Amino acid sequence: MPFRTRSYEKEYLDGIQIETKDLYRNLSELDTINNHLGGYNASRKGLAAICKANKSVRTILDIGFGGGDSIKQFQKFADKNRINLFFYGADFKEDCLTYAENNLSALKNKQLICDDYRNLSEELLKQADIIHCSLFLHHLTNEEIISLFEFGKSNNCIILANDLHRHWFAYYSIKFLTALFSKSYLVKNDAPLSVKRGFKKKELIALIKGAGFINYSVKWSWAFRYILIAYP
Repeated sequence: MPFRTRSYEKEYLDGIQIETKDLYRNLSELDTINNHLGGYNASRKGLAAICKANKSVRTILDIGFGGGDSIKQFQKFADKNRINLFFYGADFKEDCLTYAENNLSALKNKQLICDDYRNLSEELLKQADIIHCSLFLHHLTNEEIISLFEFGKSNNCIILANDLHRHWFAYYSIKFLTALFSKSYLVKNDAPLSVKRGFKKKELIALIKGAGFINYSVKWSWAFRYILIAYP
């Protein structure tokens, strides 16, 4: 069956040579998709659960920040709940950094870095309470995901991940919607492929256990998302 195991087919977004205008359209459309199909809601629910359990959370490191929209959503959550948060972001695409800096120009409580998360300074990592990644895990191999989780654990960070449930209905639904409404060749190709690269709940549990976590939760969220929280 095609959805029994994860696909490792590379998405266009994984390529290095993407024209700036095409990447920007992709980021804009992903913002729309996440707004309407529960992506941001999943991350907000995860942050709310963490803040309820740990009121001392103040700093979030967003890995693979893309257009910076998750940070923007977290700031709205912080404003609503009267929490002071500071945001670090790491993404290796320079065009993403430029887009996100403009997108988040009103936020002064942030520092965005164009680099691989593994190259971040020890000083920065000591300040991070949460490592957040939205729609980032499915770009990685299982071994790379475990390595990311181990990285978080070794730096005493809470992991908050929001990613896709691999399911036939999610695949065909997003394939239909993007074919109908998207003007981005990246979104039309990558959105359904992302579902094929997504996860079953037991797979995420195995990955988080493989990194040595024992205090964790994996919960389903509409539409076809999983919210993973792991405490070091």
